[in-house]
Amino acid sequence: MNGKFDLMNQTTPSALAAPMAKRIFTITLLICLCSGLSKSQELFDLSSCIKAGLEQNFSILIARNQEKIASNNYTVGNAGYLPTLSGSGRYGGTINTTHQSFTDGSESEANGVNNTSGVVGVDLNMTIFNGFKVKATYQKLNEMKQLGILNTQLEMENLAAEIASEYFFFIQQLNLYNNMAYAVELSHERVRIDEERYLLGSSSKVDLLQSIVYLNSDSSRFAKQKEVLRASQVRLFKLMGNVDLGYDIRPKDTVISINDGLLYDDLLASTMDQNTSLQIARRNTTISQYDYKIIASRSYPYLNLTSGYDYSFNDYETGTVKSQQIHGLSYGLTLGVDIFDGFNRKRERTNAAIEIENREHEYSDVVQGVKADLLTIYYAYQNNLKLLKLEEQNLSVARENLEIAMERYRLGDLSGLELREVQKSLLDAEERLISVKFQAKLAEISLFQISGKIMSYL
Repeated sequence: MNGKFDLMNQTTPSALAAPMAKRIFTITLLICLCSGLSKSQELFDLSSCIKAGLEQNFSILIARNQEKIASNNYTVGNAGYLPTLSGSGRYGGTINTTHQSFTDGSESEANGVNNTSGVVGVDLNMTIFNGFKVKATYQKLNEMKQLGILNTQLEMENLAAEIASEYFFFIQQLNLYNNMAYAVELSHERVRIDEERYLLGSSSKVDLLQSIVYLNSDSSRFAKQKEVLRASQVRLFKLMGNVDLGYDIRPKDTVISINDGLLYDDLLASTMDQNTSLQIARRNTTISQYDYKIIASRSYPYLNLTSGYDYSFNDYETGTVKSQQIHGLSYGLTLGVDIFDGFNRKRERTNAAIEIENREHEYSDVVQGVKADLLTIYYAYQNNLKLLKLEEQNLSVARENLEIAMERYRLGDLSGLELREVQKSLLDAEERLISVKFQAKLAEISLFQISGKIMSYL
């Protein structure tokens, strides 16, 4: 016995087992604490996360306020259909000193003559005709209102896609976290086997120490993954608009389920009909057309109605009239036409026509971009579905291989390095499968977003 221990600086099995047991106890305690914390966390699902974000996220609140502004602007008064009515009043006077010389040689002088006057009136102004400008403006305001609704809808869809992506990223990291916990468990089992071998004298201390190094390495990765998991949770809470960013929650289901029945033709038809970006581009084109009509209306004659009622009074300290009061109704029609304005109307109409053309080009560009994104993402979606089946097969083979390797290692028929390679192959296979599932889910989310179906996750 002493000869064996001299090879390793006279370290006894009990001296080695004590710190190793403490290390194993710490790791086991860490896993238990993590699992215990998860039991006290609040359960949540994707639908509840999206609902919370749509109610609390600050960008959504801002978009809704902008929508309210556009809705408030859509009135007949803002378009110019209604007349304007204004009232005014004025009271004032003069204090004068006058000196008069008459032709007969006489003179007259008055000091501090205070004459007062007051005017009160109500004025009515109304545009009867101005080249259909009022009608075009009212229609434009309606388009602006609808555009505000679409902008809010786009913000909501983008937020729902962000929350869904972060939600499944959190699940991915949680699965990786569990995978690393399993890695620690495997390394723990290997340390136990090597410790028994070392105590029986059938294995060297080098093998045991190497097993402990692997255990420490896996434990370090396990601890770092906890940090990644926490960061993802904070980002998810931020998107949800949650005030307490440090609150602990966990998903109801840790499985990333993939909808593998999406068809390209159905997605394309839905995209052309429901894609919000396309609808916004169409609205912008219509708004430019109304801008052109508003500018063109300046070439028509205009007819305005004016009316008012005024009351005035004057008090005089000198002269033959002591006071005077006047009240009455005034009215009139103004017919006019802009004959020449330095060719500005022509220039503005030309620019407005160019703007319509630009909007049409922008719409075509959006259509092309959306179709390109849909096709690219759909190819990625199909490829990830194929990879998913392949990685599931690889994982099944890797698990069976590990079972065989662990049994051979217990029997001493497999080296520690070979066992580590088998363990690593299994963990890599699990990580690849988790990654492929997440990538497939991201493709699915993007396809739903482009085709206007993202709210189906609610």
